[in-house]
Amino acid sequence: MSFDAKKKHSGRHFCVVGVQWGDEGKGKIVDALSSDFDAVVRYQGGANAGHTVLIGEEEFIFHLVPSGILEGKTCVIGNGVVMDVATFIEELDELKARGLDYEDRIWISERAHLVMPYHRVLDRLQDVGSNGARIGTTLRGIGPCYTDKVARRGIRAGDLVDFARFEALLHENVEHFNRVFRDLHGEKELEVAPILAEYREHADRLRDRICNITDLLWEIDGRGEGILFEGAQGALLDIDLGSYPYVTSSNTSFLGLGPGTGFSPRAVGTVAGITKAYTTRVGEGPFPTELDDDLGEELRRAGSEFGATTGRPRRCGWLDLFALRYAIRFGDIDTLVITKLDVLDGFEKLRIGVGYEGIGDIQGGGGSFPADLERELKPIYIDMPGWTEPTANCRKYEDLPIEAQKYLEFIVNATQCPISILSVGKERSQMIRLDPWLGVSGGLPELPVETKIS
Repeated sequence: MSFDAKKKHSGRHFCVVGVQWGDEGKGKIVDALSSDFDAVVRYQGGANAGHTVLIGEEEFIFHLVPSGILEGKTCVIGNGVVMDVATFIEELDELKARGLDYEDRIWISERAHLVMPYHRVLDRLQDVGSNGARIGTTLRGIGPCYTDKVARRGIRAGDLVDFARFEALLHENVEHFNRVFRDLHGEKELEVAPILAEYREHADRLRDRICNITDLLWEIDGRGEGILFEGAQGALLDIDLGSYPYVTSSNTSFLGLGPGTGFSPRAVGTVAGITKAYTTRVGEGPFPTELDDDLGEELRRAGSEFGATTGRPRRCGWLDLFALRYAIRFGDIDTLVITKLDVLDGFEKLRIGVGYEGIGDIQGGGGSFPADLERELKPIYIDMPGWTEPTANCRKYEDLPIEAQKYLEFIVNATQCPISILSVGKERSQMIRLDPWLGVSGGLPELPVETKIS
């Protein structure tokens, strides 16, 4: 059979995703890349995610609005996002207060589900696992909202346009959840009237921004314009493929783009995975390379590791290449973006996790990232020399200390994934774009046995 049809997809579009446990610095990268595109699309997650962008002396923190708004781009909230409309409106008001025009540039999918007040109450009541340990959610109602979505009783953004439908659904859901609060938890019941009044105001603010974003994205594509897609959180928090049960409630990798927008992932030419030069995690859950000591505190201080959404101190540790390679593989990552390389300036010795005892390691080529992360995992490390020269002013790869170059080359060869961008500070200008990309040069360097540390 011969097939001579014209290729449907140009591959002009781009996707940025985190490949750790979130907080990798995606906001800065999206902001830096958005000037090359016409639209920026958020396709999953909720207000439990935060992007921080520093422009000069001004800091912008976004929870729902794509950071491409700072570049004057069309910004789209996909149907895979769960919307906390009060938080979203606060962000719009903050943009206006700071002199940024967003009119006719922000659009919300009519199919995006809404986080309601009863979801936040339920999140607080349920944030304890069967073993009595906290899951560590942000208590913003994200999980319960996704649960309602799957249970087919969710309220969607489009229901704000048809407010009679919204009112009927609200009465039905509040009645349901009040039974749960009263009978199972002894919790105070919610009243419908104040919720209805609040969301009537929200509807008046947002209804003109609510549309079929799948049609919108295909119109943008049809005009030959480029789209930059951004994921929230990180691949290791993916509901299906992450460190379950210490995960978020959506598909956080590139795999979530299609169902989160109704736009074809096949039209995306490049998927960039964002990773810090070390590893962090907020909240509960496994973290094999965590440094729960003075060194971890030094990393936290140097990297200003506090959550943009919660303000919680992030747990810090060495780079885990075994986990990173796993995220690269299932997330179909084409290239890596390394952030916060400058945070490692001044460390005399660096360690990199290359595997786990009893499971496998990258150097040996074997072993799979485990689905069962409730057990203790002992990392296998290699040591590499650090560097004392500052990297914050480097703008070319050749400007980096030779030890930093070797560190990056080891990451590339260990993961078999090239590096295209390096970030060496908070400012927009503190980036190194590699052209050509730093590519795979062969096998891992020979290392003496004594550098392998359990």
